[in-house]
This record gives sequence, C-alpha cells and structure tokens, in this order.
Amino acid sequence: MRFIAVQFSILERWRIWRDRKLASPQFQRWAADFPLTRWEASRRARGLFDITAGFVYSQILYACVELDLFNRLADGPQTAADLSIHMGMSPIAADRLLRAAVAIDLLERRSENRYGLGRLGIAMPGNPGIAAMVKHHRMLYHDIDDPLALFRGELGETELTRYWSYACSVDPAADGDQRVAEYSTLMSASSGFVAEDALDAYPLSAHQCLMDVGGGEGRFLLQVAKRWPDLKLKLFDLPAVVERAATHFATIGLAERIQVHGGNLKADALPKGADVISLVRVILDHNDDGAMHILRAVRAALPPGGTLLVIEPMSETPGAEPVGDAYFGLYLLAMGSGRTRPPRELKTMLTEAGFDQIRLVRTRRPLQTRLIAARAV
Repeated sequence: MRFIAVQFSILERWRIWRDRKLASPQFQRWAADFPLTRWEASRRARGLFDITAGFVYSQILYACVELDLFNRLADGPQTAADLSIHMGMSPIAADRLLRAAVAIDLLERRSENRYGLGRLGIAMPGNPGIAAMVKHHRMLYHDIDDPLALFRGELGETELTRYWSYACSVDPAADGDQRVAEYSTLMSASSGFVAEDALDAYPLSAHQCLMDVGGGEGRFLLQVAKRWPDLKLKLFDLPAVVERAATHFATIGLAERIQVHGGNLKADALPKGADVISLVRVILDHNDDGAMHILRAVRAALPPGGTLLVIEPMSETPGAEPVGDAYFGLYLLAMGSGRTRPPRELKTMLTEAGFDQIRLVRTRRPLQTRLIAARAV
C-alpha cells in the first residue's frame, strides 16, 4: 500500500492540532469546569443538542399551527384548561404541549397560569404564509426520514417531487388544475414578505413595464400594482396557473392592467415588451442547465439596457448560512431539482447569459430574500 504525503500549511497544521485538542474528552471536561471557558463550552453543547432535538421542536410548532393556537392566543392569554377543549386533549396533555411551546419561545407564561404568545410565536398570527409552510413540511420530513438514501439517490420519487411536479416534468403544462391549485396557493401564501422586501429594496419608478416570469397567481404583481399604479404589468407562467391568476385579476378589477401569458418556460420564448423582468424564487428551482436556459430566455425578451431582477434566497448569506445550504440544500434535493447559489455564482451565470452591471442590492431580510439586479447588454 502506498501512502501519499500531504503537505499542509502552518495554519492548517495548527488547525489539525486544535481540532484534536478540542475533541479530546479531557479537554472538554476541563473547559466545562474552567471559569473563562465554561460559558462557551455550555453554548456549544446547547447548540449541538438543539440540532439533535430540532425535529422535536419543529413538531411542537406543527402541533401549535394545526391547533390554531397562535391566532387563538392573539386575542388574549388563556389557561391550559380553557384551551384543552379546543385542543381535543386532557388539560394535563394540553399543559405539556403548552409548556413545550414556552420552552422554545413560541409561547410564554403569563399570570394566573395563563399562556400567551411568545417572542417567536408573536410573528405567526399576521403571517398565514408561515403557517402554510409549516403544514407543508410534513412532506419534507417524510422525504428526509432516511437522509443518506436521499443523498445517494436511492429514494426514487419523493413526496416533494410529486407535489412540485412542474420542476422535473418535461411537459409541466400537462399538470391538471387540482395539482396546479395546490402548489400555486402555497407559493402565493408564502410570498408576502418576499415581495415586500424586494420592492422596498428596488423601486420600479424608473421603468415602464414589468413582466414577472414564473409568477404563479400574481401575488408579486399585486404588490407592484399597489405601489406603482402607472406601471404596465405582465405575467408569464404555465397556462393553468395564469388562468387562475386571470380569474383573480378580473375579480379585483385588474384584468385590463395585467396581461397574462401562458406557456412553458422550458420550451417557449418569452413575450417581449417589458423593460424589467423579475424572477422571484425561480432560478433556485432549476439545475444549472435549466437555470441558464431561463436566463438566456429572459435576455432574449429584454431590450438592450433592460433590467433583470433575480429575487430568491441565496447560499452563503452572512448570518443565514444554514438557510441557504442546510435547509434549501435538502429541500431542493428532495424536490428533485435546483439548488441555492451564492451571489458570485449567479453573477457568473448572468454574465454568460448576456448581462452586465450586475449588483447585489441590499434587502431588509436577506435570510429569505436577496436581490440581484442586472442590465441586458
């Protein structure tokens, strides 16, 4: 057997020594006892335990959402006995669940043994999209029950693959109305914050016509319509999706203002006429070949000097690295298509597709919404 000598830098050799030292049980016991390192040792132990217990925490959240506890407690705190009838369980069981929710900051204890909204739970009543995603995650949990099988490609068709059927389909337009309704409704419910943060970061007052490509039932366009009443608007998505959007636009009196165009983004050319095109959570749903096809199609639809807005979560986001690479990494793998990309990779792809003046625009909540603006050459 031949051994290949590997040359490490001084810094890397120091890191190897450090890792061995920190991993030793003797050092860990010492660090847990020594006053100057005790807090850091405790913090790391808690962090590792939280990762271990993460599924339990998510199930507590799911139970609270299914029971509609956040909306119920938004009207005022209640006791476990008061809530137990609504929860369909004994007061003792209800109190156990409520205590668990308190422990992870979803709820908090109030006077006279009442429970109210906690530091994290207070965000739930006004954001139905979060609750919709929490319920949706039952499919993800099923698909990652055996994570090694998922990474090794041994699962075959997953629940998320079936749910987001358009992502891997050669002919996504073949989806029936029921399938389209399921994922369109979820996308619409979960896009409120995204539209708000993106439009605050990039005002559209300098443009004449916006086309939202892959825009679902038009949630993003409805936000645009409120802010810029003189801006012309177009929507491009699958025929069954834009049919649903058109019905809604007609109901609220926007049918004449928003033009809808049905087609297959993987095969059909995009309509022209817009000087700015938005891709809201579209590129991350596609593998590299599909993403490049979309970017080139957008470039062909834009006039020289036109603007593309790529709006989606991105990898390597400072302070939110687990969202891009851990959460979306596994979610999109289970879905069977796509991946999050860091801004530098997206910039390279945009350059190759025919864009320049590519810039990352600061957004309010980069954890869920980052924005790149690019100019068509």
